[in-house]
Amino acid sequence: MAPPAMAFQALALGPLPLPLPAARLRRVRVLAVAADHTPPPSSPPEPANSPSRLLRELAERKKAVSPKKKHPPRRFILKPPLDDERLTQRFLNSPQLSLKALPLLSSCLPSAPLSAADRTWMDEYLLEAKQALGYPLAPSETLGDDDGDDDCCPARHFDVLLYLAFQHLDTSCERTRTRHVRSGHSRLWFLGQYVLELAFCEFFLQRYPRESPGPMRERVFALIGKRAIPKWLKAASLHNLVFPYDDLDKMIRKDREPPAKAVFWALFGAIYLCFGMPEVYRVLFEAFGMDPEDESCQPKLRRQLEDVDYVSVEFEKRQLTWQDVAAYRPPPDALFAHPRLFRACVPPGMHRFRGNIWDFDNRPKVMNTLGYPLPMNDRIPEITEARNIELGLGLQLCFLHPSKHKFEHPRFCLERLEYVGQKIQDLVMAERLLMKHLDAPGRWLAEKHRRLLMNKYCGRYLRDKHLHHYIIYGESVQDRFEHNRRLRNPSTTAVQQAIHGLAYCVYGKPDVRRLMFEVFDFEQVQPKAV
Repeated sequence: MAPPAMAFQALALGPLPLPLPAARLRRVRVLAVAADHTPPPSSPPEPANSPSRLLRELAERKKAVSPKKKHPPRRFILKPPLDDERLTQRFLNSPQLSLKALPLLSSCLPSAPLSAADRTWMDEYLLEAKQALGYPLAPSETLGDDDGDDDCCPARHFDVLLYLAFQHLDTSCERTRTRHVRSGHSRLWFLGQYVLELAFCEFFLQRYPRESPGPMRERVFALIGKRAIPKWLKAASLHNLVFPYDDLDKMIRKDREPPAKAVFWALFGAIYLCFGMPEVYRVLFEAFGMDPEDESCQPKLRRQLEDVDYVSVEFEKRQLTWQDVAAYRPPPDALFAHPRLFRACVPPGMHRFRGNIWDFDNRPKVMNTLGYPLPMNDRIPEITEARNIELGLGLQLCFLHPSKHKFEHPRFCLERLEYVGQKIQDLVMAERLLMKHLDAPGRWLAEKHRRLLMNKYCGRYLRDKHLHHYIIYGESVQDRFEHNRRLRNPSTTAVQQAIHGLAYCVYGKPDVRRLMFEVFDFEQVQPKAV
């Protein structure tokens, strides 16, 4: 049989067929049609790394692997709001509104009364935690005065806060996923991290009076960095409360470190709220057994500038221990709120700067902008005068850039005051946010805290007050720092933080709050001058 093309040609050229008679017409059923089975020309095989082949395989794999999109349950899409009566009742029943004299402690209490499951955990495990930390085993409600006034004794709420401290989020445990437990725990660790930073800052500044803040930060990181925290929990026999079903030594880091860090921070947030900073030192160095002289937490060796200046008499005789720092109480007629911390940051030789040009020209303008000196009710007028003199010297130190005297006098610059100011700013802002946002979880507060205290904002607040013109730079770098914002902005941030450190040493935490929220307006709520 000829191919189809040839058959058509023969049909076209041959004689036309005659019509057949009607009798011979038959219906013929066609059962098959001949087709051209000539194979198409074969294309060359694609190489193994061909882009088109790889894209085609990726598309096929995506079709097979990608899961179906999960839609939220219908009950979570629209939720009717609480009516006014139920909302009011919920707020009135909240333990956060139960204390009037202790607003910070009240803001860290759970947002709802503890459930039966919470009480069961407390009955089973709380005694073990209190024994490991060195606290009396009696319920904390029995502590304090006998008149039953909760406002007078913050230690009465220690059991509740200690329970919240150990409730890190466990997706398999329904109790830790409830809102009042989850938020209460995260708010405690949000506060506790800044408590620890400030505690170690004050301790190391007084223990190492000639050391710069760089090695101190390395010591702090080695002691309470996230890698070291599981070790401390195990040393205090608290790891079984954090990981009741797992072996701490066999867990991988990403499963072990985040819960341990959250519990450790929250623990010190609870201790700070109920017992204050001295108890933080006791638990750190006694219950957990931290040793600042341990080989593992020593800073790396660096070239030190020769320190020829004096240190205060109380630091010369011996190295201070944590008991000295925790038990220290300023004398009744002390010049400052934190006298020893001030002496650790401001070296005695600063009086040689009295009477220079900056002291006459710029110091009155700076003090006027910052609202200094504050009115104080001192028993002896000479105390007020001496405090104001020391305050002026401290302000001059705050505005003294390291480029001026760093090589001749390593401590005659703002670094140590800046270290204190940074930590006290963090703690004061954390306390402010906790009291301001009662229903916010800790992660949201941490993000808000970071956005308010970014370094570039701290320097901008100082420049908004036009105080950056009074910074004393070295002659060799004066032009560069004044006309290059990449150099100027970090230096203004350091000066701003040093001012807050000086305020904390001289007048205490209330003055830091005044500077942050009234003078520099960290929250940016005051009206701007047009």
